[in-house]
This record gives sequence, structure tokens and C-alpha cells, in this order.
Amino acid sequence: SRKAAWPQADFVVGNPPFIGNKRMRTALGDGYVEALRGAWGDMPESADFVMYWWHHAAQLTRQGALQRFGFITTNSIRQAFNRRVIEPHLSDKKQPLSLVFAIPDHPWVDTADGAAVRIAMTVADASGAKAILREVLDEREGGDEVAVTLREQRGVMFADLKIGADVAGAVVLLANGKISNRGVIPHGEGMTVDAEQSRELGLGRIPGLEMRLRPYRNGRDLTQTPRDLRVIDMYGLTVDEVLHQFPAIYQWLLERVKPERDQNKDRDLREKWWLHRRNNDDLRKSLAGLPRYVATVQTAKHRFFSFLDAEVLPDDKLIAIATGDASVLGVLSTQVHIAWAIAAGATLEDRPVYNKSTCFECFPFPATSEEQAARIRTLAEQLDAHRKRQQAAHPDLTLTGMYNVLDKLRSGEPLTAKERAIHEQGLVSVLRQLHDDLDAAVLDAYGWSDLLPLLR
Repeated sequence: SRKAAWPQADFVVGNPPFIGNKRMRTALGDGYVEALRGAWGDMPESADFVMYWWHHAAQLTRQGALQRFGFITTNSIRQAFNRRVIEPHLSDKKQPLSLVFAIPDHPWVDTADGAAVRIAMTVADASGAKAILREVLDEREGGDEVAVTLREQRGVMFADLKIGADVAGAVVLLANGKISNRGVIPHGEGMTVDAEQSRELGLGRIPGLEMRLRPYRNGRDLTQTPRDLRVIDMYGLTVDEVLHQFPAIYQWLLERVKPERDQNKDRDLREKWWLHRRNNDDLRKSLAGLPRYVATVQTAKHRFFSFLDAEVLPDDKLIAIATGDASVLGVLSTQVHIAWAIAAGATLEDRPVYNKSTCFECFPFPATSEEQAARIRTLAEQLDAHRKRQQAAHPDLTLTGMYNVLDKLRSGEPLTAKERAIHEQGLVSVLRQLHDDLDAAVLDAYGWSDLLPLLR
């Protein structure tokens, strides 16, 4: 395989195919994708298809072969896996690239099928000029078009398509390293079982099975209502050990998981059909010996953090932070951290994405006194206990519902009848007070108490 030759030009403008990295094999075929990645070995495999055009145009521009280029891409260009392509071009010391124009998140209507997607527009050259950033303030649909109102900002633009502090250039802190991980990917419906199926498989009767049928949580379990599912976890066992130690589980997997895995193109999935697709050694090592850990949903409207018991195995859509220290949960739950996470993370459609490498690993915690840490711990324990207590008392009460009402309380908007019911069931005014007290305690720890009025 070899790289395609581009014709000589002064400017390049394009709208390459919107194909995400996870859909490339389906859309383009295994052979094409292998040839593509073989020819472009310097591209991270996590990058979307469109970023190959962006990367090549950036190289040509920095070498002087192009004066300027501009592309329309999906708005995922701001996410960490695509920023890895942009950042090296901007930070090169000898021949840096400059972003000179961007609209990071703009509506787009595909006239072929009417599908609405979100796109980004970026323009770059090697001039070192200040950038123009335009952001959508308002959108109004009208037929096949969307009328938008834009606001403009000028300055130095960074890889996250923002002007201001170089949040995207923040470095990983050693103190935060190796303790945040995404969860596991079981792969296959047969890997999860409900309460009745768990009993039929011997839970409560067969010694040691409780460590192999573990409570399982995904994003919906945290934001909405837990499904009370368990996941079969044979991590560390050979297929023969599964057969002899847990024959009922072996038969269950043999009949419900193996047939699907046998058809998979991934050799590892076929040969290790009794194991998860992603077992995540790093996650398991980080959680070893802990009674509980902090978890948050990777992509969600509201950013909140909760304690999960150590026996719970998190799904890939959760970020697990390996600490049982309530002061960590307390700091992460404040508007200080949430503002950072929104700035350092990305968005999926209109929902903030919590990228552990930028949102957590680069986040500086305050250096607290013993008294400050104790205060934060106490409030964080109260916050976590309050939410769980109200949800236990009202099984239909969700954290998303509670935080929707909390947002309305803070904005002063009137509550609907349904929201008033959620307010009473969740004691949302108490939730607000706990968050306000946490904000005050953490701002004090940073030495920023003068900023407290800005949060009210």
C-alpha cells in the first residue's frame, strides 16, 4: 500500500467522508482499512477517517507546499482521539501550524436523506496569525436549512478549537496517573444475566460464584434506573477451569455466547469466547483491595460523581476512579471541576464527554489542610448518601431528573407539576444546599473564596 498523490495546489478545501474510526471497517472493508493504516503509520488508529485528510494537508502546509487548507468535518474533531492528530502540528517548534478560523459546532442537514448532524469547520495555515472563532448562539430550522446566529472571538486558537487558556495543552499530572480507567466490554447479550437467571446459575449456593457473577453498571444505570443485572466475569480462568469450577456457567456461555463469537472476524474474540472483549487489566489492578470507588458516566447531560461498591464491575461507558476517599468525590462534584471538565473534554451531539486523560488526569486538586479535607469529606459523604437514600425511597426517581430540577432551581425558572414531584421526592433543595456548601469548601481550599458570588 502507498499514499495517494495529491495534485499541486496553493489551497485545499474539502468535505471528506464522515466516517468514525469504529465504523471504518464496516463502511470501507477490512482490506481498505488495513492498507490505509499501513500507509499512514503515524496516524493513531483512534482517529476518524476525515482526519487523514486533515493530517496530510497540515503536513503539506507546514512544509510550504500549501498556503492554506480548510475542511468540513464532524464536530468530533474536538474530541481527544482526534485532537491527537491536530496537537503535534500546532506545537511543532520548527514549523508550527496555526488554526486561523473555526466554527466548532454547527448544524448540517444532509439533503440526500434529511439527516441532521453536527459539523465543524476548520481553516489552518503556517502564518502564525490570530484566529477567528465563531460559535453558534441560536439555531432556527426552516425547510432544508438551519438559520444560525454566530458570535465571534479572536485570539490564539488551540487544538480543542477554543480561544483563551490553553486547556488542550495541559499535561498529565503524576498524582492523577493510572487511577482512572474506563470499564469492561463484555461483548454479547449472553454475558449479562438478570436476578432470576443468576439464581438459576447457582448464585447464593455455589461457593465463589459471587465473584464471577458481579453486579454490573452502565451509564443508564447511573443516570436513570439500575437494571439489576449481573455480568459473567471469568477473568483469569482458562476454559477448562470454567468447565470444572462452574459447569453451569460454562454451559450458559457455550450456548449463548460462543455461537456468536464463532462468527466474529476477530481471532481473539473467537478463541477466548468465555472472556470479555475488553477485560481491562489496568482497571482491575487499580481497584484491587478497595471497598468502593468513584464513578461517572463518560457522556451525559449532567456531570455527577457517585461511589460504587467494589463488587460492581463498570461498563466501558463509565469512568472508574480508583479511590474511596470522599474528598476526591467532593472536589470532582463541584462547579470548579465541572467547568474544567467541560473546557477540557468534548461533546457528543449536545452532551459533554468526560475524557479521563484530559478531564481527570490533567486536573489539579487543591492542597488542603486537614480541616479543609475533613470538611470536604463530610459534605461529599452527605451528598452521596442523600442521593442514594432518596432513590431507594422512590425507585422511579433518577439522577437525571433530580439534576434537571436542580438546574431549574438555580436559574429561577418555575417548575412543572412533574418537576415539583421530583423536587419533593429527591429533596432537591437539600441537594442544592449540599452542592453549594461543597463549592464553598473547595473554593476555600484553592484560596478562591472571592469567586463564590460568581457561582450563585
